[in-house]
Amino acid sequence: MESTGKAAVAEFIGTFALIFFGAGTIIATGNGNLLAIALAHGLAIAIMVSLMAHISGGVFNPAIQIALWVTGKMPTRRSAVYIVAELAGAVAAAALLKYFSPGPAFDSVNGGTPAVMPGYAIGKAVLVEAVASFFLIWAVFATAIDDRGAWNKIGGFAIGLVITIDILAVGAITGAAMNPARWFGPALITGTWTNWWVWIVGPIAGGIIAGVAYWYLYLQGKEPATP
Repeated sequence: MESTGKAAVAEFIGTFALIFFGAGTIIATGNGNLLAIALAHGLAIAIMVSLMAHISGGVFNPAIQIALWVTGKMPTRRSAVYIVAELAGAVAAAALLKYFSPGPAFDSVNGGTPAVMPGYAIGKAVLVEAVASFFLIWAVFATAIDDRGAWNKIGGFAIGLVITIDILAVGAITGAAMNPARWFGPALITGTWTNWWVWIVGPIAGGIIAGVAYWYLYLQGKEPATP
């Protein structure tokens, strides 16, 4: 991997792309085409992971970063720098979307900020985000971290596909952010903080459980490839 500074730039760009294309598609469709939204998020991550994995690991998600840190796959200082870069990239993308998107289209979906389905229990919403994030982080560990996996053959394809199917399955319930940065950027720019902890607690909890479980079951005593 590159130096921490250069890798942080890659993390900024990759997270920027996720919010720009993902939230941008929500704005463009009025949050009315779940398939397009799922594909936009999944393809953005599949492409950016494939482009940036050799530079920074292609994390683009504080929940993944925390799982890597908890399992000892990324040092504390580098993890902190990555998280700051990811949040900054998300905010920059959301700000740019607000700048050039038609006002009514942007405002009608709160700039693509994830939201809990009206009337849905918040505790269940946290669980939904945790489960969706579990499968995402499991895919990351099985491909990018475990050097016995299919990383060199499929790149970010598996990770992008998991994001796509997660959004298809539960996007209508919570937005299926699976990523605190995906929520934070649009939320900050629009001032939409309702149920904010759903997209922090859920993804981080699901990510830690997936990372620790994969490490405990399959990586103890082995030397995994650090991203």
